[in-house]
Amino acid sequence: MAGKGARRIAARDMNDAVDLRDAVAPVAECDWPTTNCYIDAWMQILASWGLDPLAGLGVTVAQDYEGDQFTFFKYLHEDLETLYGVVVGELSIWHSLEVQLAAQVRMGRLVLVEVDGYYLPDTRATSYRTQHIKTTIGIDAMDLAAGRLTYFHNVGHYELSGEDYAGVFRRLPGQDAADDVLPPYVEFVRRRRHPLRGSSLTDAAVRLLRRHLRRRPEENPIRCYRADFQQQMNWLMAHPDRFHDYAFGLFRQLGANFQLLAAHVDWLRRSGVSGLEDAREAALAISASAKAMQFKAARIASRRRFDPCDALFDALETNYETAMGSLDRAMDQGR
Repeated sequence: MAGKGARRIAARDMNDAVDLRDAVAPVAECDWPTTNCYIDAWMQILASWGLDPLAGLGVTVAQDYEGDQFTFFKYLHEDLETLYGVVVGELSIWHSLEVQLAAQVRMGRLVLVEVDGYYLPDTRATSYRTQHIKTTIGIDAMDLAAGRLTYFHNVGHYELSGEDYAGVFRRLPGQDAADDVLPPYVEFVRRRRHPLRGSSLTDAAVRLLRRHLRRRPEENPIRCYRADFQQQMNWLMAHPDRFHDYAFGLFRQLGANFQLLAAHVDWLRRSGVSGLEDAREAALAISASAKAMQFKAARIASRRRFDPCDALFDALETNYETAMGSLDRAMDQGR
């Protein structure tokens, strides 16, 4: 029998949990309620500590087209340390994964670990008990004796127990023992220094945004994707069952990235940074166009009839140039 499901922990139990949809509500009706497992978990974690997750999203301007996906964007570890006083390290697994995670949690640390979404009841609408898929959760409490833990995932904070807990740690009949498979990638998180607040936080976020603008692609990444679009659609028409995997790496990463860039820009505007209106609107337009492209691609795959989507690509390319140009001008003017 499967576990009873993940009990969602109320916000009052975890200080100030944030719903991603609430975080971006000031900038738009949310096109992408979830982005990717890593950034979503971090947004929840930071908010639960009373920190503003939007301050660290300047990294989104550096997104590139990687030839077969848009960058799986993440908070950079050095940004987390600069803004929030958080230090992230990789955990070397040499003992039982379960025991080592519990030891880190006992030391007051949070651990980020890749697990099988098949055993996460909060994914009931997607992968729970239907699909084996890698995803990252942030564990903040564990009870080894009871076989129970609480974790951050997507847009919530949940409790895991029973067979789902056993499945995550590969203790169910028929599973290969954990020692017989490659250990997952695990990070531990320490709150080492005081986080920045107020104008100090804004000034640091502006400095990081300037640095990330210097890191952005030399060529418009959407134009690069456009050059590969027909070839990829030909493959997708032959493999329509892979649409959701394809859409996650392309449309969701592009759209969600710029949705969060718009949220970051709005946060900067509320913090007193001027000249960002055009960047905000262009980023929102990219988010919306990426969602429209996802629907177009779904029709291409199902009907097996190619559409170059020229109008959408034209809008995406133009809005990308507008967003980056506006940000360059605003950052050159200084705060």
